[in-house]
Amino acid sequence: MQSARKFAKKHGWSYAFVLPSMVTFCIFVLFPVVWSLVISFQKYSLSRGGVWLDPVYQNYVDAFTTQGGVFVTAIRNTLIYSAVTVASNVLIGLILSSLIQPLGFRLQSFFRAAYYLPAVTSAVVIGMTWRYIYNGQWGLANYLLEKVGLEPLRWLSNPDIALGSITLSTVLTIPATAVVLFSAAMGSIPKEYYEAAELDGAGPIRRWWNITLPLIKSVTLYLAVLYTIASFEVFEKVFVMVPSGVANSTQTIVTQVYQNGFQQFNYGVAAAQGFVLFLMIAVVSVFQFRALRSDVEY
Repeated sequence: MQSARKFAKKHGWSYAFVLPSMVTFCIFVLFPVVWSLVISFQKYSLSRGGVWLDPVYQNYVDAFTTQGGVFVTAIRNTLIYSAVTVASNVLIGLILSSLIQPLGFRLQSFFRAAYYLPAVTSAVVIGMTWRYIYNGQWGLANYLLEKVGLEPLRWLSNPDIALGSITLSTVLTIPATAVVLFSAAMGSIPKEYYEAAELDGAGPIRRWWNITLPLIKSVTLYLAVLYTIASFEVFEKVFVMVPSGVANSTQTIVTQVYQNGFQQFNYGVAAAQGFVLFLMIAVVSVFQFRALRSDVEY
């Protein structure tokens, strides 16, 4: 009892300051996640509550088999979108950061701020902008194609290229977070490393490959995981640009969760699909940690 009082006297105010955030986290994050897991094993409706299924994993079976197996198509589309966008965002951010790093402080600050502007823009606004660009009649994309003598495309209405069009719009949007974090990481590398390598006769590319890349590996890992989570959870851009789905060619995991949960009110299947998404992100993140983890300190 005395030890508890001593602990409360020493750390009480610390926990008091943390308590509001923890309560908010438990109410709005932890409890919904746990409740969704429970719902994923039930036939659930808002009016009648839940009834446990027999077998209990039936919602997970239905998630892959209902609607002609659309969820399998959604998983494939999500994996394709994620593979392209995560790789391009990390690579483009790395290249842009490497190009602005030799510049002066003011120019670096200017470019970092300019590249970060898209990050403060709503995803809905970005999606609407690209929808206008891809417009089949008066969009900028077809205007540029006509200028070079090519036939206009049905960017968002052709099921063969609709997913590619959405992916391209993400690739062409500057990865603001990657530019800022890579620039900060490169700026924190001691100059002595580059000076020693230069004295040994290493050129700019050699120094970048053997010094810069290994020492920003932890930032690369963080960005890879961050962009992977964001790409697996893509929804706003797809919903705004192609609300009809174009014959399921642009269906993603989250659009399937939305349709099952908020349009068809099949909460059990939607919750099951959500946890499938969670497991996919967890597995991919584990592989990324194993491939990109680094014990280098400087």
